[in-house]
Amino acid sequence: MASQEEIKDIRIEKLRKLEALGIAPYPSTVPRDIALSEVKDTFETLEKSGDEKSVAGRIMAIRGQGAILFIVLYDGTSQFQIVLKKDVLGEEVLQQFVDLIDIGDFVSFAGTFFVTQRGEQSMQATRFVLATKSLLSLPEKWHGIQDDDERFRKRYLDILTNSEVRDMFFLKTKFWRATRNFLEEKGFMAVDTPTLEVTTGGAEAAPFATHHNDYDLDVYLRISVGELWQKRLMAAGFPKTYEIGRVYRNEGSSPNHLQEFTNMEFYWAYADYNMGMDLVKEMYRRIATEVFNKTSFTTRGHTFDLADEWTKIQYVEEIKKQTGLDVLAATVDDIEAKLLELHVKHDGKTKERLVDALWKYCRKNISGPAFVIGYPDFMQPLAKRDAQNKEYVEQFQVLLGGAELGKGYSELNDPLDQRARFEHQQELLKAGDKEAMMPDWEFVEMLEHGMPPTCGFGFGERLFSFLVDKPIRETQLFPLMRPKE
Repeated sequence: MASQEEIKDIRIEKLRKLEALGIAPYPSTVPRDIALSEVKDTFETLEKSGDEKSVAGRIMAIRGQGAILFIVLYDGTSQFQIVLKKDVLGEEVLQQFVDLIDIGDFVSFAGTFFVTQRGEQSMQATRFVLATKSLLSLPEKWHGIQDDDERFRKRYLDILTNSEVRDMFFLKTKFWRATRNFLEEKGFMAVDTPTLEVTTGGAEAAPFATHHNDYDLDVYLRISVGELWQKRLMAAGFPKTYEIGRVYRNEGSSPNHLQEFTNMEFYWAYADYNMGMDLVKEMYRRIATEVFNKTSFTTRGHTFDLADEWTKIQYVEEIKKQTGLDVLAATVDDIEAKLLELHVKHDGKTKERLVDALWKYCRKNISGPAFVIGYPDFMQPLAKRDAQNKEYVEQFQVLLGGAELGKGYSELNDPLDQRARFEHQQELLKAGDKEAMMPDWEFVEMLEHGMPPTCGFGFGERLFSFLVDKPIRETQLFPLMRPKE
């Protein structure tokens, strides 16, 4: 088998021959009257009319020899068969095709439509025009690219040759479209908030830092989709806002985590977390139905049905049920001992991080669908305290397949309480907790002007990865790769 370099040399030689014949190997445009998907949709009409049309695409396969060739053409919308006959094109033109055109080339074909003796819809080509000459061969048809590193580096070839991967990305587009349409129907207004921030807010995560040359200012890439900005819009008088955008977290990778991903967050004035849970349940069911035509999913060893009743699980009680530990009363030493007993690896040092590690152990045993509520106040610096029990906050998490796939809460709008919680986060930062939240004192000033009762909620593309049962890296078009040495 020839190497890619040998193939490249042969194809460059063909390119030179094309140029010598006055054939441009990379023209600006070629004839194309109709997409291949449209050909399939209107084939009977096209066949009956006998009109000549032009199609264009990439050659994916060539079979046959002598007087007739069968071409599989793909243009991104569909595949279609093109038939080249010597008695139609002429012996010289057909031989030119055989000698100079390869699998992987982009070609425009003109011709009429017919059905072969085997019953396959086809075009009988009367002429062709080269659109792009490829210099490297495509991956082998039946096996594609086997090495994951190579697949991600050459994602364009992976998508081209793997229909399952290609279909997944069409589904992902539908996923975000369904999300956007649902929110628009509910009266939410799309907004754009800053991606560069002086302080990161809205999540507990380590940020990426960069430098603003014009202002000579260190700034951070955002870790949430504008949570503190969208709340400012609540104070500005907008009743419902949402944003779908990229966020960045300078943390580890796993099947469920990446450093760059897409999130959605909405904010709803005069609503609380109970109203938020009702809306979220409706939204998840709508997305599942519109995108996947089902509500039942099996993923990560769990099976759940979004159409079922969503149970409500108390965070503190569930940890106590599964581990025997009351995290409200437990000390740091108590929690560390329990994590050691359960063989849970962690790098937490504060009570917040240790409790979170314990919860992650517990949640993996729950398939859902469920809302997790009853979070301790020290676990969430931006949620309103529970009116009945000040030790808890009005926060909820969507729990599906053993994972948290969406978080919301009744937003804290008490400026004095918010200031105190930011001060606590500042102490955590000073103590070395890189995931603690940076205080935003201008946000506190906004709250002093007044923000209405508000429910906020967000989920990320991890939800999509769970619904298709793929590692999140697999569901990104171009995941970050280390440069080849």
